[in-house]
Amino acid sequence: MDEYTNPPRLDDESLIIDSIENDAERPQSGLSTYIGKSSAQFVEQFGKPNRVDVSLYGYEWWIYNSKETSYMQVGVQEETIVTIYAVGENLELQPFKIGQTIGEIYRTILLQPEILVQIDEGTYRFELTEEDLNIRPLIQLGDIYAQLSIDKLTGKLFSIRFIDKETLVKMRPYELVYRGKLMSQEPLSESEWRQVEEGTEKQIFDITNILRERFEVTRLSWDEETAKVAFQHSEDMEKNQFFSHSSPHSGELTDRLDAQDINYKMAGENLAVQYIDGPAAVEGWLNSEAHRNILLEKEFTHLGVGVYQKTYTQNFIKKDEKLNQD
Repeated sequence: MDEYTNPPRLDDESLIIDSIENDAERPQSGLSTYIGKSSAQFVEQFGKPNRVDVSLYGYEWWIYNSKETSYMQVGVQEETIVTIYAVGENLELQPFKIGQTIGEIYRTILLQPEILVQIDEGTYRFELTEEDLNIRPLIQLGDIYAQLSIDKLTGKLFSIRFIDKETLVKMRPYELVYRGKLMSQEPLSESEWRQVEEGTEKQIFDITNILRERFEVTRLSWDEETAKVAFQHSEDMEKNQFFSHSSPHSGELTDRLDAQDINYKMAGENLAVQYIDGPAAVEGWLNSEAHRNILLEKEFTHLGVGVYQKTYTQNFIKKDEKLNQD
């Protein structure tokens, strides 16, 4: 048996993985039914995506973002749907519904602290902490899985990610004990990484505005110069192995904004590292009081997002209209 966390570590102890029963069946209707189906079938029903982004896990993200209430990201690999991330309130997400309370979910489905996944490459057991069960439980639905994101403050379902078993093992969103092969992706080139990063920046921007709309806060506009500042800070942190709002090279957030001659009256910053992707990073910020307050600050008018590999920076500003008029 081997054990994977982050960073990887091995465990030489002999462990026995028992079969874990889960009575939840795969729904007969809704978005989850498209997992394993062809992308052509999906296009027949929902049309072509508004944008296509590159992911870290071998699939393309098809982005459907024309309306906040129907926002979803569809993972397509070799013309097959392997995952769907859904945050829109008007999407069909049986047996769940955006806005449903964790209490209602607990009454209808038994949540397990351990989820067993078996594929040709090996046997994998995901181990969920108490916090995982409360804010991001993983539920088996027949031959696929649903990862729920619960808003800790309201106790309501914020988003759902439907995943096939191979993609779940590639993503490794929880602590993992396994026997067999630990699936991984080929290393990305610098240009491939930048494609992933640019898509992730846009996804974080989209989902942040969906979050603000849901809590009746004004949408933010994208600010390219602020995004460059955010990217440079993410790159600085990753390359120089630190994680802080204060950089030994570029100083505080205000120093970084001033160095680029950005006009602002108010500024804020959210940081995250090692989340599996952009949607997961936003959900992490949502469930941290300080970060949530910045996400939902009504005074901010613009947002710049910078992602370098798995290091994420959001820079929020309120434009100084007097300076802009000058």
